[in-house]
Amino acid sequence: MAEQEMTTAEQVHADIPGWGVDGDPGSRPGVPMLLKPERRGGAHWERPERQPPPDFPVLKRAELDELTPAFGTAAPPKGLSGVLRRVAYAIPENRVRHVMLLLMADRVDVMESRLLRSPAKSLGTVLGLVGGGWLLGKLRT
Repeated sequence: MAEQEMTTAEQVHADIPGWGVDGDPGSRPGVPMLLKPERRGGAHWERPERQPPPDFPVLKRAELDELTPAFGTAAPPKGLSGVLRRVAYAIPENRVRHVMLLLMADRVDVMESRLLRSPAKSLGTVLGLVGGGWLLGKLRT
């Protein structure tokens, strides 16, 4: 019975151009490349050259024994955001605390940069937030 169904399916699809193209490897456009891959040379080194260490601390994952061969030095950890990042990188990456501390460090870094850029405006914002919280506390009692 199954043979009749297969024969019937083949007969039904026989007039469709390209039907069953995967059946014959010779009619697949990618097959010649798959059958004869080009040999390409590998890397010219066993271990890549190491980037010279900077004068300031570079944070790395807790799982790494040493820094990766190339690492970013554009934004060294500084201030309260740097402290938060150091704490976050001491926690394994698969923990939510790690990611949440890094997110909080980003927000704190933005506030720190705003405070350094225009101290008077930022001080007013901070005092407004603190004063607003104090005022809300007084209104509730």
